[in-house]
Amino acid sequence: MKYAEIQKHALDLPDSDRALLASDLLDSLPAVLEEDNDGIAKAVRLAKELDDNPSMGCSWEEVKAALGRQ
Repeated sequence: MKYAEIQKHALDLPDSDRALLASDLLDSLPAVLEEDNDGIAKAVRLAKELDDNPSMGCSWEEVKAALGRQ
């Protein structure tokens, strides 16, 4: 079966089945991020900066407004 066929059948599934399939597929993949990964190091650094200076952050309402979703 080709990818396009699998995708079509998957998209025809009810929401709950698609969510379960998506979860199973994601669980089947190897972990992408590791502790020594630059992405994790950056996230840890930014979290520490925010802990040290909470005024750097913004509220969820501010984020939604910036995205045009209020």
